[in-house]
Amino acid sequence: MKKTTTKALFSGLAIAGTAALLAGCGAAPESSSTSGGQAASDYLPCMVSDAGGFDDKSFNQLGFEGMTQAADELGVEYKAVESAAETDYAANLQSLVDQGCNTIVTVGFLLAPAAAEAATANPDIEFVSIDDTVDLDFDGTTDAENIKPIIFDTAQAAFLAGYLSAGVTQTGVLGTFGGMNIPTVTIFMDGFAQGVDYYNETKGADVKVVGWDRAAEDGSFTGGFEANDGARQIAQGLIDQNADIILPVGGPIYQSAAAAIEDSGKEIALIGVDADVFETDPSVGSLLLTSILKGIDVGVYDAIMAAGGGDFDVTPFVGTLENEGVGLAAFHDWESKVPAELVTEVDELKAAIIAGELTVESYLAE
Repeated sequence: MKKTTTKALFSGLAIAGTAALLAGCGAAPESSSTSGGQAASDYLPCMVSDAGGFDDKSFNQLGFEGMTQAADELGVEYKAVESAAETDYAANLQSLVDQGCNTIVTVGFLLAPAAAEAATANPDIEFVSIDDTVDLDFDGTTDAENIKPIIFDTAQAAFLAGYLSAGVTQTGVLGTFGGMNIPTVTIFMDGFAQGVDYYNETKGADVKVVGWDRAAEDGSFTGGFEANDGARQIAQGLIDQNADIILPVGGPIYQSAAAAIEDSGKEIALIGVDADVFETDPSVGSLLLTSILKGIDVGVYDAIMAAGGGDFDVTPFVGTLENEGVGLAAFHDWESKVPAELVTEVDELKAAIIAGELTVESYLAE
């Protein structure tokens, strides 16, 4: 079977667009069909969430919004299925295959094995994989010719967030934790730590990151993507180590971190991921220094619009700072607390990364 090559993955990309998103998990594995407007064709786009669900205020929600916007503009119906657990993925995909979906979007790294199996068994159906290249044998190629990956080198934006945080912290300690030790989570944590390291090198500073060890490629993880007491306890542990800025990576787990911050009575900032959490969840807006953005909705929207017009293209959508597929959100309520010279430095670092003068390491780097 023909495969998408690694070279195609990272070169010749004609992609543009940006937006914010989140990393999510979710509801019951029951299919629902919703009208996106007056049906103008037989084209049927579909989507399967990971265990976070479409109301995670993160990447599932952003993917869903991208699909519904495209379906509305195309004048077609869509089908969306939420997964409650990893064991639902294969069955949910099969249910959409059975319902005649033309394009099926899988949301999240953890759906890759089920997506590869479904795509291989159904070569006439178009698949879009968010956050994974579906290269399960690690040979540098996508495992089926009918899969379009939508992936994001968020380490670049996280690097900027780490440098920014190192310049804002008052305690000299920054904290991070994730849902699971998987590449789409740790790419944020590692990029963040690289930004702090760079700040220390250039400023002669000694800002510490707790919750992630670059050398060991391990750190603090909740084991899932639920806002629960376990996530709250990990956040509290970072606060107990004197962290005054915390980066939670894993959809709704930021809500547990926010609760721990509020209970502490201390001035501690939160960094959101995927979407501009200040906009998606105003209840934590006052805590947010910024958010590390992924243009998931834009990637999904573009893929569905192209497929609905008969122009489905398996060329990967790779979000970078250069094409604005990743970035930092505004500082909102924290704007007055960020020195102007630090903002200038972050802008200069962004330009240097785009120009190739500064390299941020990640598993997606060319």
